[in-house]
Amino acid sequence: MGKKGSNVLMTFLVGAAAGAILGVLYAPDKGTNTREKLSFQLDKYKKTLEEFLSDLVSGKETPLTTEAKSQGQKVVSEAKDKAQRLLDDVDDLLEQIRGKNS
Repeated sequence: MGKKGSNVLMTFLVGAAAGAILGVLYAPDKGTNTREKLSFQLDKYKKTLEEFLSDLVSGKETPLTTEAKSQGQKVVSEAKDKAQRLLDDVDDLLEQIRGKNS
């Protein structure tokens, strides 16, 4: 997965964890219940992150890595198309310049 894809995932996970923590902290409940809920949520996010990192290191295909590869292929394809158009434009300009000099 590219650096951008992993940054997006990390941003999402951090945002989800922060939202869960803030939601639990501001919920009207006893302190002990709040801490238990917070601990449970953090453990859940930790396990999710550990699974993701394990899959990432092992090269296992996940929906996120598949999407990242798809987006990467799309970017490469678009870059190739733009490069080909630029080459065509350069060829046209060279022909025009050579035609004027003849």
